[in-house]
Amino acid sequence: MKILKRILFVILGLIALLLIVALFVKKDYAITKEVVINKPVVEVFNYVRYLKNQDNYSIWNQIDPGMKKVYTGTDGTIGFIYAWDSKNKNAGKGAQEIKAIDENKRVDVEIRFEKPMEGTNQASVITTPIDSNKTKVEWGFYGKSPYPFNLMNLCMDALVGSDLQTNLENLKKVLEK
Repeated sequence: MKILKRILFVILGLIALLLIVALFVKKDYAITKEVVINKPVVEVFNYVRYLKNQDNYSIWNQIDPGMKKVYTGTDGTIGFIYAWDSKNKNAGKGAQEIKAIDENKRVDVEIRFEKPMEGTNQASVITTPIDSNKTKVEWGFYGKSPYPFNLMNLCMDALVGSDLQTNLENLKKVLEK
């Protein structure tokens, strides 16, 4: 019985410690990754502005090739919505909507997740010319986590950052073919 009490106290202590740590962790997070693509900025931008093209380089879009996809509006323009619904819990259900476009510079997207967890995040793809045939592409993912879930912000870069970098490397391969 004493062992069970000690185990219970240790578990409660760990939970209390995590809750205390969460008090000091920022609620906002921002993850950005980048790659240099050997193509002119106009060519790169004109590819990344279309959400449907993510099927060619985003590992998230490739989790379930059979997922249901619904498109609303004109791709590559403000207001276009790309919605998905998958039975695969890793893909889940949600939608992306183009919220802003700064021609040849930036596309801002709102991502609304429904399953497996509800949430709304922002993403941006920024294209910056390095020279006439090289473009830096930065993909950012931004959000906010309420207490005590903000504790997860400590590992968001590990959870999402590697996927963003893989997506950018895939984009580079597609565009440099």
